[in-house]
Amino acid sequence: MIHGWDGIEEFVAVATAGSFTAGGRSFGASVTHMSRSVARLEERIETQLFLRTTRTLNLTETGRIFLERCKRLVEEREDAIAALDVHGEPRGSMRLTCSYALGEKFIGPLVREYAQRYPALDITINFDNQIMDIVSQGYDLAVRTGHLEDSRLIATRVAHRELVTVASREYISQHGKPGSIADLNNHRCLVGSSLHWQFRNGQQFQPKGLWQCNSGISILDACIAGMGVCQIPAFYIGDNFAAGRLQPVLVDESPENEPIWAIYPTRRHLSPKVSKLVALLRDRLQDMLTVATA
Repeated sequence: MIHGWDGIEEFVAVATAGSFTAGGRSFGASVTHMSRSVARLEERIETQLFLRTTRTLNLTETGRIFLERCKRLVEEREDAIAALDVHGEPRGSMRLTCSYALGEKFIGPLVREYAQRYPALDITINFDNQIMDIVSQGYDLAVRTGHLEDSRLIATRVAHRELVTVASREYISQHGKPGSIADLNNHRCLVGSSLHWQFRNGQQFQPKGLWQCNSGISILDACIAGMGVCQIPAFYIGDNFAAGRLQPVLVDESPENEPIWAIYPTRRHLSPKVSKLVALLRDRLQDMLTVATA
């Protein structure tokens, strides 16, 4: 007979993360603790949950069935605890990640405001353009744009961003405007962190150029300097349209606005620290983006 919750949460963390090391990181415990807890659980239920080798860790068929039931147990317990939290005061540690562009200009200021409102929170923010596995790396929340693929996560749409394709007046006077998406092959392209530019009806273009940088600000500066055409989130543009420094190109091929998502592990979806921050992002982020784009 299983005694209370001993080993169940550790088992879920390891199985979800794919290793004892990553599971321990997300759970906040040592690899030794995770390994011993799972071993004791297997001993109590007299069933092997993992197939272990020196390099791999895979669930047994029984382990896969047991995992789904344990996940529901953990989630239902979290739901019950959250429902009893009358005041819903966010507290404890919180880790979140997002891209540099959104993070420095928008998410960072909002999270700072959030931290000041709830001083019992200990918050860590990681700005990174790489898509992280927030489950295995122990993040409570991530802010991402575009299409999402990880079915393990809960996603709430909190805003959207507009992508614009632009060039400087100087560049256009020397090289002309591209007349079509395919015509971009005949122009100098400034390549940012995205390897594909998006256009109407899901069309894509893979830019190639002599200038590539993962900083949107640097791409914008190069574009203003007349070095080529770029596609960039509209909130970077500021007053450069009004001042005549930049001009839009391929306007008729503009893509639909990209959704911005707050994503988080399923088991944490009702914790006050996550739900209240998601509500703040949904309430304030779009207005900030609109002001920056105007």
